[in-house]
Amino acid sequence: MLFTSITGVVLLALATPSFAADKDEVTLEGTAKCAKCALKETSKCQTVIETEKGGKPVKYYVANNDVAKKFHENVCQDSKKVTATGTVKEVDGKKEFTATKIDVAK
Repeated sequence: MLFTSITGVVLLALATPSFAADKDEVTLEGTAKCAKCALKETSKCQTVIETEKGGKPVKYYVANNDVAKKFHENVCQDSKKVTATGTVKEVDGKKEFTATKIDVAK
């Protein structure tokens, strides 16, 4: 019983840093486009934010949450410069961005 409790505490301690790392918000500045209409990469509309890192383009595929749904009409047929805040994780070799805020740049 004591061994089980100790093992549970150790596993929880090991899991906590990776969970906390997923909560780190970042701000992206780039060009938002539709993955279907502008990039011809998907069969369904999805916002993609393209940025540059080290002189190379980087694509962030915006997860389909309420923020993304409300914003997408801004870029479905026309790309826009944006500033977006949210979290990033790697999914199937692509960067997935879960937005908490997306604004068209002024």
